[in-house]
Amino acid sequence: MGCREDLLSIYEILNAHFGDLHWWPADDPFEVMVGAILTQNTAWTNVEKAIAALKERRLLSPGALLRLGEETLAGIIRPSGYYRIKAKRLKAFVRFFLDEYEGSVEAMSVGDIPLLRGKLLRVPGIGPETADSILLFACQKPVFVSDAYTRRILLRHRLVPEDADYDQIQTLFMANLPPDVSLFNQFHALLVQTGKIFCRKTPQCDPCPLGILPAETVSL
Repeated sequence: MGCREDLLSIYEILNAHFGDLHWWPADDPFEVMVGAILTQNTAWTNVEKAIAALKERRLLSPGALLRLGEETLAGIIRPSGYYRIKAKRLKAFVRFFLDEYEGSVEAMSVGDIPLLRGKLLRVPGIGPETADSILLFACQKPVFVSDAYTRRILLRHRLVPEDADYDQIQTLFMANLPPDVSLFNQFHALLVQTGKIFCRKTPQCDPCPLGILPAETVSL
């Protein structure tokens, strides 16, 4: 099979197995942005606790987070881990969001993708995966989000070489699939779910729905 066919086959198999995963779980786009920062290096269950703590205190808004002291914020988001670092990153992002877009997701979302991505990557603590999560899940931009699960699955199915980096893996998807927000959203969610359940560090290949795929090498 060709690269496009391989990717579409993976999508179809996983989509038939899992169904619509309704990702990203959030009440509004700003919550997605906060979650994208809090989820760095931690499980989503821990992020949910931190977001619930912010909601309970009615602090899940750009203005409220800007006014909140950094140490106080760190204490509230403690369940997310690395809470002092993440408090600093959240404050930096909120300042950027308010300065550049007056806290408006709509204003942010009309921006050109390369320009907006470049701005996000200049915010301290925001790397490619976090920036792309904000672009796709909050701003509804057709940008594919790669992660450790994506890389592991593609490596084990010999779809990328060992030295493939984030940009190469992202390009593999974006060059071979239509630029569709819903497709990229669901595909990312399917790969995450597969990674959590089957493609672990010790893989569970027999029950995995992708076990039926032939092991073929597809070059980038």
